[in-house]
Amino acid sequence: MAQAPERVLSIQSHVVFGYVGGKAAVFPLQCLGYDVDVVNTVNFSNHAGYGRSGGSKTTAAELNAIFESMEQNELLMPTRLLTGAEALSAVEKLASKLKHSRPSLIYLLDPVMGDAGRLYVAADVIPVYREMLPLATIITPNWFEVEILTDVQLNDSASLRKALSILHLQYHVPNVVISSIPLKQWLVDALPPSIRPPDGDHLLCITSSITNAPPSSSAPSLVHAQCVSTIPGYFSGVGDLFSALLLAHFHPHTSDTSSGASGATALSEAASQALAKTHTLLQVTHEQSMRLPAGERQPSDDELDSADPLRKTRRMRGRELALIQGQNIIRGADLDDTLPLKLWDSFWSQETVPAVV
Repeated sequence: MAQAPERVLSIQSHVVFGYVGGKAAVFPLQCLGYDVDVVNTVNFSNHAGYGRSGGSKTTAAELNAIFESMEQNELLMPTRLLTGAEALSAVEKLASKLKHSRPSLIYLLDPVMGDAGRLYVAADVIPVYREMLPLATIITPNWFEVEILTDVQLNDSASLRKALSILHLQYHVPNVVISSIPLKQWLVDALPPSIRPPDGDHLLCITSSITNAPPSSSAPSLVHAQCVSTIPGYFSGVGDLFSALLLAHFHPHTSDTSSGASGATALSEAASQALAKTHTLLQVTHEQSMRLPAGERQPSDDELDSADPLRKTRRMRGRELALIQGQNIIRGADLDDTLPLKLWDSFWSQETVPAVV
């Protein structure tokens, strides 16, 4: 739960049906005790995965008018800021103003640009995100987005260290979380035995935090990691849910530096909570989807989906996140036995990281 009365300004997409963007983030934040002021950057019937949707985008001018009116009425007073992928020009302007007036503002920036080697956005969005990085308290890029932001191809341990070093030292991002990382063999080999997963399909979550000690090119941060088993099927809004839970559980003043033998940081503790809750909610969602009628559990098939669009619709709607059914999980009950993130104490010592100018 929020440790003191706090207010989140959520600037994200909105859908009428389902749980992505703000619909996946606002309810969990409220369950955990946060007042949430919601600004919708788009208003769509459903997410794009259904193949058909209707609605409109909020223009930058409309967003600026909302922000200006809130400021005039002394209603623009968040302690935390959560933003999605749309309307970057208006969001950057606001985030800069808020950070200048309230340096303690906790800003979680999810630089949504693409996945699996494919950009979802125009290339001119990339430099805007890079300009926004120094404003952020936490960023949550995926594997591909780390490569885009840093211009480093992640193909071995040295390149991963270089990319994190760039984010911390060049862009001055204090906290980085990379989740849902496919476990390639070089990454498995680099993991300490205490983090390395058993046989089976797993995904890796990594956190990297600058502590109170001055960062250096040889060891810019404390790194933690944990593996979770994969859950079959395609689910939308998972990143939005994870980011909201991460922001909700991030309490920097309780553990600004490493604490105890585990070397836990505020970020690793928040990520442990967010990872456990997200994974457990996905398990509940998957179990619900497996109880659907056979006609709503058809596998993906582009040709059949094109011939019968409702085939895809029925499949997608049965895999919407079970947020309401899983609200006890959000509040901390009925959690899976997912292990907390563990200190990767050999991460920087394996090889010296080149200095970043």
